[in-house]
Amino acid sequence: MQPEYYQNIARTLERAKFHLAFFDDRLAMPDIYGGDHRATVEHGIRAVKLDVVPIMMAMGLATTRLGLGATYSTTYYEPYHVARVFATLDLLLGGRAAWNVVTSVNDSEAMNFGYEEHLDHDLRYERAHEFMEVVSGHWRAWDDDALVLDRVKGRFADPDKVHRLNHVGRYFKSRGPFTVPRSAQGQPVVMQAGQSGAGRKFAAKWGELIFASFRNLESAKALYKSIKDEVERAGRNPDHVKVAPAIYVVVGETRDIAKEKLDVIKNQSRAEDGLTLMAESLNFDFSVFARDHVFTDEELAQIGPNLGTRDGVIKASGKSNPTLDDFIKFSGRGTVAELPMFDGSPGDVADQLEEWFVEGGCDGFVLSATHRPGAYEDFARLVVPELQRRGMFHHDYSGATLRENLGLPSLAQSKN
Repeated sequence: MQPEYYQNIARTLERAKFHLAFFDDRLAMPDIYGGDHRATVEHGIRAVKLDVVPIMMAMGLATTRLGLGATYSTTYYEPYHVARVFATLDLLLGGRAAWNVVTSVNDSEAMNFGYEEHLDHDLRYERAHEFMEVVSGHWRAWDDDALVLDRVKGRFADPDKVHRLNHVGRYFKSRGPFTVPRSAQGQPVVMQAGQSGAGRKFAAKWGELIFASFRNLESAKALYKSIKDEVERAGRNPDHVKVAPAIYVVVGETRDIAKEKLDVIKNQSRAEDGLTLMAESLNFDFSVFARDHVFTDEELAQIGPNLGTRDGVIKASGKSNPTLDDFIKFSGRGTVAELPMFDGSPGDVADQLEEWFVEGGCDGFVLSATHRPGAYEDFARLVVPELQRRGMFHHDYSGATLRENLGLPSLAQSKN
């Protein structure tokens, strides 16, 4: 809860030449399981959620090249507000900001914003499409060469190059003109993590950096191709959309050291914590069911809105009607089984990363820390040099903006 904590992480990542530091978020404390927040508070299970924007700014002021990305919801914020927040960050950080677009997940979030329940899954995505139209429209309001800054003639900007949006749609009205000029990279990078059918289509239309969840290399290759094909069907260049799965890494100077670390980490998880997190993400109270309860078709239909998780449990268990134990086991929530685990010596970890990358499973990785402090420092100290030695990772940043460093096209509208 101190800025120095985040700034130390930012400096560690920038020294290791990470492209981006990225924060997910929820707009409520986990309290779906048993309808109570007491276990969440007692065990610290995502209990504290600071607003991500001040954190991004603190980290950005401690670095010069590291990208900063954060989650903001299209369900509980207004498009003009989100457009201005992220455009301001992008401008002040020299073109290093990214917005992770989410539609939120549960009723607890709805209640914090004055609603009784969360919007229906497909309705949220329908609303989100229009939300993106408004945000991207405002981001294009200023031409790149709109600023004149002529002190002699007393001319600040060219009014013919600043435009009203005048959006009138089903969900939103937003007039403009927008009040934030364009940044060095044109506009923030758009991140997305949709796993359902509607989420995939949304990501294909709007996403530039897709935060994905793959269980193993074979599923990664299939889903990677599926995402790229969906992007192409949406009329976009697949090379302009990067796909990065979340992974855990536990590395040590030797395999034995890594194993000792992993054993300690595995022993920290509690089943109750996993159920608390699963109830939060699936918006479903599992506390009323026994561990051997077989979910009926009607009950499965109620489990959402993270349909990718629900369907993943069904597929991984091989059961059309899984038990609660199946949900605990195959979701992996609250344990290191939730994501692919790359562990061992620096060479072992580099081998696994290289295999996924070379065989077409991803364009990069989202390193989720298993422990702090230590996880990022270990990776930076042990794995990055090995990847650089193999020619698999850069030694320095490609440019000043996040788009340059990710290999994404500039969104400049005109040249000065």
